[in-house]
Amino acid sequence: MKELLDDIQRIAREAGNAIMGIYETDFAQYEKQDQSPLTEADLTAHKIICEGLERISSLPILSEESPSQDMAWQKRKDWNEFWLVDPLDGTKEFINKNDEFTVNIALIQNGVAVLGVVYCPPLDRMYFASQEIGAYKQEANLDPVKIAVATEPKSGEIWSIVGSRLHGAEALEMFANQLGEVETVSMGSSLKLCLVAEGKAHLYPRLAPTCEWDTGAAQAIVECAGGQVLTPGLAALRYGAKEDLLNPYFIVCGKISESWRCTFQELSR
Repeated sequence: MKELLDDIQRIAREAGNAIMGIYETDFAQYEKQDQSPLTEADLTAHKIICEGLERISSLPILSEESPSQDMAWQKRKDWNEFWLVDPLDGTKEFINKNDEFTVNIALIQNGVAVLGVVYCPPLDRMYFASQEIGAYKQEANLDPVKIAVATEPKSGEIWSIVGSRLHGAEALEMFANQLGEVETVSMGSSLKLCLVAEGKAHLYPRLAPTCEWDTGAAQAIVECAGGQVLTPGLAALRYGAKEDLLNPYFIVCGKISESWRCTFQELSR
């Protein structure tokens, strides 16, 4: 698994370098059928990642930019093990040029993200994890540092909550109001989950839509760092078990707390 993780980091960096080459140009923007944005960088990274994974593995690949026939439930329903990829998570952040976008690659086994790599090319920041070695963060050329989720604040201490720049602001405010004294941080892409994984935020309540490729890699990092990604029923978020690729609402945390459990479940209805 360590050798495989090294390969995935290399592939993510290769895709990230290609993304940065486009990021620095006056790139064209397109619109998908669902009206979400698409750029040349999304497609270039998809091609690099898929070709890289096919060189080291025979497992099927589900990417946000996969052809629609590859996303069909009849094709996916018997996959017990597969790669889950978001070649450019945070396309709107990429278009806005705020540096908060990532390359996400996860290995899914029986619904569980057992290995994950999240690479932020403009910051040259790599998060990586597997169940065998734990979760790590690497800044540029520095040595990797092992990361872990933060403990719950004690009574009277401040909760740090991370939320999306673009989605679910009203629901996030309602959630925060129930916790008492709160510090909120806005962030793009799967970096939000990674902030919880490295202990810089206590919670990330996601009360807006996401797809499986948005979360798989970062969930592996959160769980290997001692955290959880929980659905409204307080079960772990899982992958590949349903026809719909949309995730339910979820919360990223260290452990379940009565300080927020009821509020999260109420807002998730």
